[in-house]
Amino acid sequence: MQINHFLENAAQQTPDKEAVWYKDRWMTYAEIDSLSNKVANYLKEKDIRRGDRVAILYENSFDDVIAYFAVLKAGAIEVSLNTETTVDTLTYALHDTGAKGVITHKKHSRHLVPALRKSPDVREVIVEQQDVSAYEEIGHCDQIRLSEIYENGCARPPGVRGIDVDLASITYTTGSTNTPKGVMHTHLNVVSNTRSIVEYLALTDRDRIMVVLPFFYIYGKSLLTTHFYVGGSLVIDNRFVFPEVVLETMKRMDVTGLSGVPSTFLILLNRSRVREYTFERLRYVTQAGGSMAPSVQQKVAEVFAPARLFIMYGATEAAPRLSYLDPDMLPSKWGSIGKAISNVELFVADEHGNPLPPHCEGQIVARGSNLMVGYWNDPIETARVLKDGCYYTGDIGRMDEEGYLYVVGRSKDIIKAGGFRISAKEVEDALLEIDEIHEAAVIGVDDPILGEAIKAFIVLRDHAELTQAQIKQALKDLLPVYKQPTTIEFIDSIPKGKSGKILKMELKKRHGVHQEITDDHRTD
Repeated sequence: MQINHFLENAAQQTPDKEAVWYKDRWMTYAEIDSLSNKVANYLKEKDIRRGDRVAILYENSFDDVIAYFAVLKAGAIEVSLNTETTVDTLTYALHDTGAKGVITHKKHSRHLVPALRKSPDVREVIVEQQDVSAYEEIGHCDQIRLSEIYENGCARPPGVRGIDVDLASITYTTGSTNTPKGVMHTHLNVVSNTRSIVEYLALTDRDRIMVVLPFFYIYGKSLLTTHFYVGGSLVIDNRFVFPEVVLETMKRMDVTGLSGVPSTFLILLNRSRVREYTFERLRYVTQAGGSMAPSVQQKVAEVFAPARLFIMYGATEAAPRLSYLDPDMLPSKWGSIGKAISNVELFVADEHGNPLPPHCEGQIVARGSNLMVGYWNDPIETARVLKDGCYYTGDIGRMDEEGYLYVVGRSKDIIKAGGFRISAKEVEDALLEIDEIHEAAVIGVDDPILGEAIKAFIVLRDHAELTQAQIKQALKDLLPVYKQPTTIEFIDSIPKGKSGKILKMELKKRHGVHQEITDDHRTD
């Protein structure tokens, strides 16, 4: 089975079913299938073949969904590009993949046009805008308006044959050196993981997910694939900067699911009136994309009850899911990432890759058919994380005697202060126990005596008042002395990517800290 079959099967079985809601209107499975056929056939006519790469630079929308399935139907490899980008970032991705085509929206032309001038491999640009003169001046690539393909294209299936081990996508992420890595997933990787997610969430065609996470982000993309797999529906609202607008959409559209990263739920808890809302059909809430403090988990579970909260763990490299915690186990396993999903094995290993007994800390290692085949054009990094059929996540964890996993921290997010190894995550979790704190991020900074010292960046809740002395006093009951921050700085906001994940690399750069740190890029 291939990913594009999710759409094709749903369009055949329930053609008139509402598939995607965006900007106050629905598009059916039949409409999306027909338009994606038109784009796929156009790519085929332009000699974009099986295995060629086509980049998509688009915000969540009908066109984004159509482009994704069109590229796959053409047998090509979809390259997801972050819409928060620069000319240099786009140039690197287009060069690295040798992309032959780009599908985009006019709002991204400011960065894309100069990047294309430096990207001679690109032969075709499909853009949703009327004036394409800027693209005409590039010279080495043709251009066409997306609306022209929709109006005049061939709606018959393109008939390109593929198999499930064909490469389906390249998703760029950053590593410890801030060099982008292209995570390669086959159709099999995504299909395998999609089936496992559908199983534990018990998704059906009656489910309707609220989408605030971008589709270029692997967690966001999984919302699309899982719901198309079962013939469900997606409600897209890109206005999370106004959280109550999204809450109103959730209520009006009778969504059954909501998915977010920790900052998504912190914003809803601390900067919206979410406690005043009732969502009659909301069945479940999922959280992944980084560790969420147990204190926050408890608040989320309480606010959205009776909807069930699923705490999940994964990685871009895992397409994306590795484990989940059964909501029934929340009261006895706060802070746990649960157990491996079906068709995945997880264990905690020592430095030699040997499984460790319960309560011993080591690196979390995964096995499964969902794991990436490697990093595009990067055999060295691929060999570093893929060994003997296993994926080494870079996360430090432990397993209890019942087999439940707990993440202690990232291997590169451990602060070595005065001979102690301290997890930044543990300090951040403790800080979030303090009611007045909205968000916290902890890093290690150079210290002439300790080697590294702990620095905490704090964002207070609206109208809250709190001093450094009060924070340090509160932490005395939560952490031993050697784990408490040496310095505390209040800031207005913590830098995040469009997916809502904290960018510690950026935090260090902004505040003059120069030592290297790995962004939590492997957590979906």
